[in-house]
Amino acid sequence: MVGKSITLRVQAREGTKRLQITSSSDTKTLYEKIRETYGYSCCAFTLHKDKSKSQLVSSSKSKTIGQVGLNHGDLLFLTPEDGMTLLPTNTTEPEAMDDSSHQSTEQTNNHSNNESALPDLPLVTQKKTSQVNIREDDVDIELNTKDGMIPRKKDPRSCHHGENAGCVYCCPLPPYDEAYLKEHKIKHLSFHSYMRKLTSGVDKGKFVALEDLSVRIKEGCTTHPPWPKGICSKCQPSAVTLNHQVYRHVDSVMFENSNIVERFLSYWRSSGYQRMGLLYGNYEEHGDVPLGIRARVAAIYEPRQDNDRDGFNFYLNDEKLAIVNEIALGLGLRCVGWIFTDLIPEDVSKGTVKHIRGIHSFFLSAQECITAAYFQSLNPNPSKHSPTGYFGSKFATVIVTGDDKNQVHMEGYQVSNQCMALVRDRCLVPTKDAPELGYVKESSNEQYVPDVFYKHKDEYGNDVTKIARPLPVEYLLVDVPVSTPKTPQTTFTVFANEEAKPFPVENRPIAGHLQDFNSLAAYLNQFDEKTSFLKKACDLHFLVFIATMEIVHLREYIGPLLEAIRTGDEGKANDWAKSEHWATVEQLIAASGSSGVMTDGAGGSTHAQNISSNQASWTCAHCTYHNMGNSTSCEVCQLPR
Repeated sequence: MVGKSITLRVQAREGTKRLQITSSSDTKTLYEKIRETYGYSCCAFTLHKDKSKSQLVSSSKSKTIGQVGLNHGDLLFLTPEDGMTLLPTNTTEPEAMDDSSHQSTEQTNNHSNNESALPDLPLVTQKKTSQVNIREDDVDIELNTKDGMIPRKKDPRSCHHGENAGCVYCCPLPPYDEAYLKEHKIKHLSFHSYMRKLTSGVDKGKFVALEDLSVRIKEGCTTHPPWPKGICSKCQPSAVTLNHQVYRHVDSVMFENSNIVERFLSYWRSSGYQRMGLLYGNYEEHGDVPLGIRARVAAIYEPRQDNDRDGFNFYLNDEKLAIVNEIALGLGLRCVGWIFTDLIPEDVSKGTVKHIRGIHSFFLSAQECITAAYFQSLNPNPSKHSPTGYFGSKFATVIVTGDDKNQVHMEGYQVSNQCMALVRDRCLVPTKDAPELGYVKESSNEQYVPDVFYKHKDEYGNDVTKIARPLPVEYLLVDVPVSTPKTPQTTFTVFANEEAKPFPVENRPIAGHLQDFNSLAAYLNQFDEKTSFLKKACDLHFLVFIATMEIVHLREYIGPLLEAIRTGDEGKANDWAKSEHWATVEQLIAASGSSGVMTDGAGGSTHAQNISSNQASWTCAHCTYHNMGNSTSCEVCQLPR
């Protein structure tokens, strides 16, 4: 029985808003509606009936709005959970973030369009929180339990003691030992090695506190009028001197197998257009670096974007991103970085590409640095050593470009914490004609910007301090190696060359790459009865498609399937395939009588039965919509004709 519709008011830091809901809806639905109303990325908040927080309204599927005593016109008070920051999932308008993969003197990324392309970041580093409430990542918790000491074997030439003794020639080295790092060509300290160095003194790091740089005027100063009418030494941010960051939060990016990158590159190989994607995987311990962390990538999701041969625009308000993150969470994955191509063919017959990035040009353009800093700020790293609960980020940037041998290869980077602060506080912009140079804005009536300096050596070897107008972005970069393992790993199904064609990747508007009901039918019909459903469904692109289908709503029922894939349980996957919801999909596929067209991942296609007609219009047998022309599928329900 459907309850009556009521209006509830919700008070949060962003203001008071109203929402419509039925009294028979459960409180979990109420939490979801509030999340959508405020544009939060998750439901990391609690609701109370009073300001004193004594009457909690918990999120539950078993309790309805009426059962918890909420009536028409009631006011609820929203409080973020301890240590959590509610980030907005999208902007009010579908704004595109300009990022030219191929920067040149003809680029159009000027100061103004950069500011309009990047919405303001939440001030996640401005609010202090209790260290007790900080939940660090699992890999950080694991590394915190290790001392990180590097063992050494007994030196037969220098050690003259027994087997159970030690000396300066064989005692373990600390994880930040410079000689060891130089010998093993480790360019940057791992973050945990850096923390061990800070806490290695007599006080054992008792007074160590990691605080992010802030270049904003401190709020709340009442001794003078606000800027630009007044400023004082208490609220004025100090001048900044940029330094090369000696540590990195993630020490390597590893793709589980080469198929992940090849599937991503198939769009460029088919169209010649540049492409970007989001990397989904996990963080794990990196054994080759003392106390190191590695980002292991299992899949690439390609959000809604516009592409051409010189670059791409992607949209921050991709409506499917929330569902992708929800599915990834159910699979035990998270977004660990982003990837984009910057490839220009040199010799098509040889498969070579131009070498356009390097020491004589640029490694990462200023606009790309700003975008990377923006992403890193949206994905802060929880740290118990920071009074705000967050410090830096593990989010990585991967570029697919040409190397000095004109071969396709991958390069990885992070930007420094100083760069994150400059971008977060809207101080850094790209230059128009030089991609290797950024520019720190000057103070105006709208914004106070402190002086930012950097040091470099002149022709005589002297250290010279210069103001960052312009700024070489090399001062902002941290190298991150990118690789694939010798023994491939597989979180998702990888089909052999002749075994089966993979499911098409989302948001690719070219022939042979489209996702629709025909492609779903073609994908499933290519398997025989012996193929387990777990193998068919173990694909992020497939899971996102079936969770977002309009004709059958599977999003709320997909949880058990995700659990089966995460644990590798074929029995649970087969049980889910026998459910009423999936049976409806199979019946629609059988009723369509068409196997569709299947992409081969490289732009080719396998042709199946196509239904044609000379009629000017036809009526869909499934939804009764009147279609015009000779299209093979319905414009509304996407089912075959």
